[in-house]
Amino acid sequence: MERTLLLSQGYEPISVISWKKAICLFTLGKVEVIETYERDIRSVSLVFKMPAVVRLLRKFRRHKKQVKFSRQNVLARDRWACQYCGTKPPINELTYDHVVPRSRGGKTCWENIVTACVSCNAQKANRTPRQAGMSLRKAPVRPAWVPIFTIQLSRSSMPDAWRDYCYWTSELTD
Repeated sequence: MERTLLLSQGYEPISVISWKKAICLFTLGKVEVIETYERDIRSVSLVFKMPAVVRLLRKFRRHKKQVKFSRQNVLARDRWACQYCGTKPPINELTYDHVVPRSRGGKTCWENIVTACVSCNAQKANRTPRQAGMSLRKAPVRPAWVPIFTIQLSRSSMPDAWRDYCYWTSELTD
């Protein structure tokens, strides 16, 4: 499926959206099409070139949303590091740990969950950090920010139409 690069009013990349969403935004008058692919999109009465890059016509405000509680967001809040020993193992070797175990009334919420490596989680077991003789590097809190996950692109995976609109701080690899 072809993707479309969404730019801000000032031509800064915001996100990657589906070409279908780009067409909807265009027909609603919210974006202008800057670059297209060769492929045609046909409706009953219209033919469009598939949009490759679109730009918002008006400024938009990101609404402050409450951060959704999820495993990925907990890992992002804790910077993918064990909150007991500080190591940064591969993501598949990270778990989340209830600071106050559920068996002792602990809730599954921002203020009671931390990222832990498998060995620290096993060492702590069904105890509080104090009972296990362990300490937290940082107290768990509800983040006030929404984690942003970047899209990694290489020269070989990026459409040519996007190259003029993406800024690089380091060299790309093929």
